[in-house]
Amino acid sequence: MSDQHSFETLAIHAGNTADPLTGAVVPPIYQVSTYKQDGVGGLRGGYEYSRSANPTRTALEENLAALEGGRRGLAFASGLAAEDCLLRTLLTPGDHVVIPNDAYGGTFRLFAKVAARWGVEFSVADTSDVAAVREAITPRTKAVWVETPSNPLLGISDIAAVAQVAHQAGARLVVDNTFASPYLQQPLALGADVIVHSTTKYMGGHSDVVGGALVVSDPELAEELAFHQNAMGAVSGPFDAWLVLRGIKTLAVRMDRHTENATKVADLLTRHPKVSHVLYPGLPEHPGHEVAAKQMKAFGGMVSFRVAGGEEAAVEVCNRAKLFTLGESLGGVESLIEHPGRMTHASVAGSLLEVPADLVRLSVGIENGDDLLADLTQALG
Repeated sequence: MSDQHSFETLAIHAGNTADPLTGAVVPPIYQVSTYKQDGVGGLRGGYEYSRSANPTRTALEENLAALEGGRRGLAFASGLAAEDCLLRTLLTPGDHVVIPNDAYGGTFRLFAKVAARWGVEFSVADTSDVAAVREAITPRTKAVWVETPSNPLLGISDIAAVAQVAHQAGARLVVDNTFASPYLQQPLALGADVIVHSTTKYMGGHSDVVGGALVVSDPELAEELAFHQNAMGAVSGPFDAWLVLRGIKTLAVRMDRHTENATKVADLLTRHPKVSHVLYPGLPEHPGHEVAAKQMKAFGGMVSFRVAGGEEAAVEVCNRAKLFTLGESLGGVESLIEHPGRMTHASVAGSLLEVPADLVRLSVGIENGDDLLADLTQALG
């Protein structure tokens, strides 16, 4: 499909070719492990074994590449599986990576507890500060890792500026685009080399699948990643790939509603006496607001806030919420609430990435906005 089509059109049609046998408009779930070959070495359509390639996964990977404006997409069993494949492709023992000071806890754990034992070193920097990134880079730095917006503090990094700094040092820029989704932000067009997604989140959108993805433009890097994807084997299963592909078709309309509701929620929280600080890039007072407005179509559905009463008060807010479901993850159609310090980011306790104890994170869903405001009002008390 032509990349000249609009995002909404690509989301529905890219990779979604009608089945040639039946004309089915939805790609089939090829729940198969192996394929009949047309003679020794004669692969039919390039398929031999579903770890290496599967038609349902191929459809998703083509869709991902189209949406991010990349040359190739690769689908994995989870976001962390995608990250692990990327690290083992880009790095060797002794290499160095700059990571954000407010990265997702699972990403930090992967660096600190897994990659570090393999001999990969990392430094922590405030990636919203280009000078801090430049200072953290060493002669052995092979990658700079950015989340924007970040998890859970909603920090904003200037992708184009950080890309320039990374490239000047001979390093690649990796952007975790999970919070924004390709509908709101296009990192490759801004200079990023690799995009990471947890497709569990907004891409899938319905809290019913776990998956991950990488998207790149460099054909040589794409081949290296594909080799490691096959060699390591943490690929997306066909049904999971089908679920993500289905979810992506409504990504644009969902993100519009997520953003609309999150804007209302952030406005309510800024006026509430029991909230000491609201973290949402759509607020003019947010330190990254101008950069976010420059590189994002809209500001997304994630809102974090700090509770004036401290940690226990923040926990009580989470416990009193009714329409906001207490749970980890994000990006589904239903609204979620969590306490990062005790839940998603417990793995960063005691580190430079430790999050404030009074922090509450919201994944604002697509329910009626007034209902969500009423629930938060009663939860805050």
